[in-house]
Amino acid sequence: MQEQADKIVKVLQANGLRVTPQRFAVYANLLGRSDHPRAEQILQDLNQAAPQSSQATVYSSLQALKKVGLVREVLLEEGVCRYDANVDPHHHFRCQGCGEIEDIPWEQLQGIQLGSLRSGLTVGNYEVTVHGWCDRCQTH
Repeated sequence: MQEQADKIVKVLQANGLRVTPQRFAVYANLLGRSDHPRAEQILQDLNQAAPQSSQATVYSSLQALKKVGLVREVLLEEGVCRYDANVDPHHHFRCQGCGEIEDIPWEQLQGIQLGSLRSGLTVGNYEVTVHGWCDRCQTH
């Protein structure tokens, strides 16, 4: 546990961020989950035991982490911003039944033909969101 905490502190410092208790808690929370939470969900987790963070603090921590590339925003549904500490290239699957989000390894979606885009478009990067039904929702 202490080893993980030390690692988080080093990563924050190596990226030029001041290590505050709230920033540490937000990043540690994101590293420990794969569900791509909204800021409100992170705030709820952090304040479960005793209120210690405000919504503004969580948002500013997320923006600082995003700015240095430790966290990315994931927009999988209109008007909802989710966060992901997995900043390696990957895609997403979103269940249309329960809303569950799952990472899809980058290599699994290889056949995309970006060279066939119209002349004048230059691709910097891309991310695919696959919509469908998870195995749990298919059985209901």
